[in-house]
Amino acid sequence: MSFPLLTATAALPALGAVATAAVPAARRVAAKWLALLVSLATLVLAAVVLVRFDPGGNRYQLTESHSWIKDFGVRYELGVDGIGVALVALTALLIPFVILAGWHDADPQETGNTRWRPTQGFFALILAVEAMVIISFEATDVFLFYIFFEAMLIPMYFLIGGFGDKAHEHGDEVAATQRSYAAVKFLLYNLVGGLIMLAAVIGLYVVAGNFSLQEIVQARANGSLHMATSTERWLFLGFFFAFAVKAPLWPLHTWLPNAMGEATAPVAVLITAVVDKVGTFAMLRFCLQLFPEASKWATPAILVLALISIVYGALVAVGQRDIKRLVAYASISHFGFIILGIFAMTSQGQSGATLYMVNHGISTAALMLVAGFLISRRGSRLIADYGGVQKVAPVLAGTFLIGSLATLSLPGLAPFVSEFLVLVGTFTRYPAVGIVATFGIVLAALYTLVLYQRTMTGPVKAEVSEMPDLRVRELLVVAPLIALLIFLGVYPKPVTDIVNPAVQQTMSDVHKKDPQPEVEAAK
Repeated sequence: MSFPLLTATAALPALGAVATAAVPAARRVAAKWLALLVSLATLVLAAVVLVRFDPGGNRYQLTESHSWIKDFGVRYELGVDGIGVALVALTALLIPFVILAGWHDADPQETGNTRWRPTQGFFALILAVEAMVIISFEATDVFLFYIFFEAMLIPMYFLIGGFGDKAHEHGDEVAATQRSYAAVKFLLYNLVGGLIMLAAVIGLYVVAGNFSLQEIVQARANGSLHMATSTERWLFLGFFFAFAVKAPLWPLHTWLPNAMGEATAPVAVLITAVVDKVGTFAMLRFCLQLFPEASKWATPAILVLALISIVYGALVAVGQRDIKRLVAYASISHFGFIILGIFAMTSQGQSGATLYMVNHGISTAALMLVAGFLISRRGSRLIADYGGVQKVAPVLAGTFLIGSLATLSLPGLAPFVSEFLVLVGTFTRYPAVGIVATFGIVLAALYTLVLYQRTMTGPVKAEVSEMPDLRVRELLVVAPLIALLIFLGVYPKPVTDIVNPAVQQTMSDVHKKDPQPEVEAAK
């Protein structure tokens, strides 16, 4: 039997989470190093997966299949296509930076309680989320995917509610209340979506007789499995609703600003750069492949919702007073672009959407982590409490500027390529939708540049006059992310070469071809 590489990539952080949680209370520094080493080892395994993946080979590679719950047709089936392998690599890449950035976020207060281990718990929960997200990107059994799609909510709930941001304008007691509210809201929204999806998963089993994605898609392609139109549409809506909550798509987005605002900056990155990608990934893998006709039927409504997300998220970001909530609303706008690209039903749009998932993860991580370093120095999330930072901490201000420019998709930085592809792909099939979506770019320039201007330029406020610049650990977090933003902005080919074959296969699943350009005949 060949080495189960995909299982190992998910199992390593899961075992690391258990080991980190078991570290004695007095050895919290050892727990940090253990978590970091496990995340780096997981990154090495993900790199091996990436190297062994052949974009020109079979659709699903490095596959594993074992009987699990035989009576119900549930199998332990794993496999990665180009989209899945890119997101596995993204997840494994970001977690070491999340751990380094949160190095001191869970250090305990001097209470004298030697049994309370918040540091161990914090890093163990991060590794647990990594394991569940990775196996979600790898699962090709619908029931297996559902289990981890829901299970990741538990560690995220504790990360948001138990390890919130210490910088709060209303004091510790109000901060604790708002953290609890944000964590419960996150959990309830996603649980409701998950329960609706569970009903759809059961319905799919009743219709198909198994949970295997590959078998169901193949049966639909060769005509041995037929779904009534109404049945397919109801099942599609059940799946899509859960993924739209996770994504998050307007109007199911309201949990995200609360969760990101009250979480620590590394956990906020975990939410929007890692966990939320499972929602948009699942739209490509499950909605389009399992329910191609229903996906085309729902496309007009979904495009409208995506447009509202783009414009609404950007407009609300413009008026934010809180740095982290501004980034949260900007992410809602960006997820609107991703969903727009998916349902534009063009190869450029879907390639751009997949590339956007990767680039948004990197750019949001860079901006949010630098913002976290800034907030930890001043002790405030309010934009009005800053001014003139670039004069006292130029490296911090410079990295913050690059992260901000990436957020507005400046040419030369990674998000520009993906946003351009999404818009081109949308224009070719839905010109009016593409025109409206471009307003999101204009608004992005407004909220990001205003944020930078109000925090980094102008007179130096007394409260920031002694602010230290980025330290070595913080530079180790930010510098590689900035380098990736520039590299993928100039040369995105390594990612597009991996994802494009999978996109073409998805287009084939929904029986869509790219519109032919209308070229005026030469006279």
